[in-house]
Amino acid sequence: MRVSIHKPISNPEQFKQQLLTWSQQFREVVYLDSNSHTQQYSNFDCVLAVDAFTSLKTDFQNAFDDLKQYQQTTKDWLFGYLTYDLKNDVEELKTANFDGLNFPDLFFFQPKKIFLLKGNQLEIRYLLLCDDEVEEDFNEIVESQKWKVESAAALKIEQRISKESYIEKVNEMLHHIHIGDMYEANFCMEFYAENAIINPLEKFLKLNEISKAPFSVFFKNHKQYLLSASPERYLKKEGETIISQPIKGTSKRSSNQIEDEKSKQFLESDSKERAENIMITDLVRNDLSHTAQKGSVEVAELCKIYSFLQVHQMISTITSKLDSQYAPVDVLKTTFPMGSMTGAPKISVMKIIENLEETKRGLYSGAVGYFTPEGDFDFNVVIRSILYNQENEYVSFSVGSAITAQSDPEKEYEECLLKAKAMHEVLR
Repeated sequence: MRVSIHKPISNPEQFKQQLLTWSQQFREVVYLDSNSHTQQYSNFDCVLAVDAFTSLKTDFQNAFDDLKQYQQTTKDWLFGYLTYDLKNDVEELKTANFDGLNFPDLFFFQPKKIFLLKGNQLEIRYLLLCDDEVEEDFNEIVESQKWKVESAAALKIEQRISKESYIEKVNEMLHHIHIGDMYEANFCMEFYAENAIINPLEKFLKLNEISKAPFSVFFKNHKQYLLSASPERYLKKEGETIISQPIKGTSKRSSNQIEDEKSKQFLESDSKERAENIMITDLVRNDLSHTAQKGSVEVAELCKIYSFLQVHQMISTITSKLDSQYAPVDVLKTTFPMGSMTGAPKISVMKIIENLEETKRGLYSGAVGYFTPEGDFDFNVVIRSILYNQENEYVSFSVGSAITAQSDPEKEYEECLLKAKAMHEVLR
């Protein structure tokens, strides 16, 4: 059981910074920020969950069953992540690539303390065992000083796959497409730094400032961090409605208004980008049909252009109605990993990219989000993100692009560098 306390907040932007600064004392932290993006499916502007009362940490084996049991037993707010490698739980697949981060495959926790901000209204939900701390905590938060940005040593960022090797690998993927093994695949490469000492909060604030993305996350589990400026929603459940919003298609922003509009229109009419998006939309429709009421899967928006600070993106929205015989976790299990980060046909693609990529994806191209006590949920796609293991002193970020029959390996490489720009800037 939780208490629910409401408070008016006069300066929500300042309060968000104070919340985040205050949260750093805890071992487990999930901070979600929509950065004032007005979205049809948004419930909160900002959410903070801290301090685990109970938690679930596991490798991929039976991970979804364990999560289902945990969610159905607690019937409370749960926050956490699914790594890409849970594919090995869903299908007969394996992972043998290098992993410098060593995060658990799945981690969720039931927080003692939750803050939900919408407009200038704050709701505080504490478990009864600590509800006497609400006022003291709230006073501490509003007295928190703004985080001081300290200059840190620049990191030596290396690239796991060279340009030459990347082009070779993309040509190999094009061969797989031409012989009919697949139609489209998301191929990713890692940038990393060893012996890296960073201040995670400072780097997150910088990344968030550059990107102001609608699904931004600061995540901490002891010494493991995710700093995410994700523009993409993976999956949301609201009552019986399921919503998926895959992104496929990117073009860069320009400070010149005419150039910027040109870039946007070019993306909108680009036949390759549209084909990519439609293929993934079709895959998501198929994934959602596994748990949907008959005839309820619909494409609400196809290839719509949304503009963010760094890039324009092509996004489609697919919805369905959940069949009552299925549990919330079943929807995640039957759609994971998300189509936008795999390709079509999904299983064949996952085998091919596993062989060609050189890094275990882990939390990159996984998902972070939460369950409510009613069994609703909302998860992002972990892209445009920095991962950090403080213990190993290892920093990593990966980027990818969709390879189709029309792909030009040089252009795909350029797209990866465009997507890496914000993370490079933050770490250097």
